[in-house]
Amino acid sequence: MRCVHLMISPLYGLVLAGGRSSRMKVDKSSLCYQGDTQSELCFRLLSNFCEKVFISNREAQENQAGHCGLPQIHDSLGGIGPLGGILSAMQFQSEVAWLVLACDFPYVDHETIAGLVQRRNAAKDATAYHHEDRVIEPLCTIYEPRCRTLLLETYTRGCFSPLKALLGAKIEVLTPAHPKHLTNANFPEERDRALDFYDRKQED
Repeated sequence: MRCVHLMISPLYGLVLAGGRSSRMKVDKSSLCYQGDTQSELCFRLLSNFCEKVFISNREAQENQAGHCGLPQIHDSLGGIGPLGGILSAMQFQSEVAWLVLACDFPYVDHETIAGLVQRRNAAKDATAYHHEDRVIEPLCTIYEPRCRTLLLETYTRGCFSPLKALLGAKIEVLTPAHPKHLTNANFPEERDRALDFYDRKQED
């Protein structure tokens, strides 16, 4: 029997930083929980694992602090949220897998990303963590090239939810070592809790 080897696509990183942050009232990518902006922190984090990393943003953010000087992919499907950023990246380079990380995870760390990369299953459509309620987290996920078809089908149906697109995908579902690391901050009170967490951490 002939052995068939799976061709594993290169891994690129995408920091989702193009949201309008209407609930937070300030740009979430510009928040500094650990000294640097979230866009810069996430960019460096993904650079440890990916051949290339890009900031996904709107053209108006090009020269913004935390974006300026970093490689960027402007959202060509503006106004539809994270799905637009992911599809824009897949249009820019369709033959690679994309490790997508939203900038609103203040607790994400090296261990979280390492676990995702080390247990990546390139034979499936995506590799993703689940939350404690077993719901998949679509914004800290590796999307294989073949997943673009599912995302496009979801978009053409008028649905702009990456999570709903993944419901029809074959996913390698992982349990996070530290579920707290997948907690996001979308509201001022969640931002304040994260800032307090890091303040106390420095005092210890």
